[in-house]
Amino acid sequence: MSENKNTSSTTTWTGVQAYTLAVVCLLLGMAGGWLIRGSQAPAAAAPVESTSASAPAAVGGAVNSQPTPEQLKKMADTQAAPLIEKLKSDPNNPQLLASIGNYYYDAQQYPTAVDYYGRALKAKPSDASVRTDMATAYWYMGNADTAIAEFNKALTYEPNKPNTLFNRGLVKWQGKMDINGAVADWEKLLATNPNYEGKDKVQQMIAEAKKHTGVKPGTPAKPLPQ
Repeated sequence: MSENKNTSSTTTWTGVQAYTLAVVCLLLGMAGGWLIRGSQAPAAAAPVESTSASAPAAVGGAVNSQPTPEQLKKMADTQAAPLIEKLKSDPNNPQLLASIGNYYYDAQQYPTAVDYYGRALKAKPSDASVRTDMATAYWYMGNADTAIAEFNKALTYEPNKPNTLFNRGLVKWQGKMDINGAVADWEKLLATNPNYEGKDKVQQMIAEAKKHTGVKPGTPAKPLPQ
């Protein structure tokens, strides 16, 4: 989810950069760096791993378990093809459009997913699950502000939707360093969804986020080690 950037050993990090790295590392370890689809349970929030025949073949005795973007796109195209065919006779069917969007979302083809989600929402704007998925796709495309705006819209229809609150909290924290906002979302999630399956994870994230409440943008940090 995060892109590695080359930085020289003489470059001094700001507190923002150091804190962001710490958050990314924490999230990678705690939640796999992945948010939850609006229609999925917490346990389903995991990276797409190839188990199909299109997985890369072994080279020199090593197997690359992660499919390439091209392979993921091909897989999504194949899965979505029957639904796209049905769409020809029913182009504004929100369920069809959202299902196609889900295939591309799961294959990490986020711009295509956003396109289908947007079309689904034109037909059914009150679908908070689809809007949550579109918001999450925007986050993976690097647009935290649009993601939060769409989460906000989703919550106008379902104010206590757990996966929307979970995801918005993560984007506020990781994308905006809005710790108070993130904690507020997660605390609301737990208060309004006492049987939430990911309760322990959320409590851990709240505790960890609160440890960084004092971190302010621009705080000097140590330079990168040589």
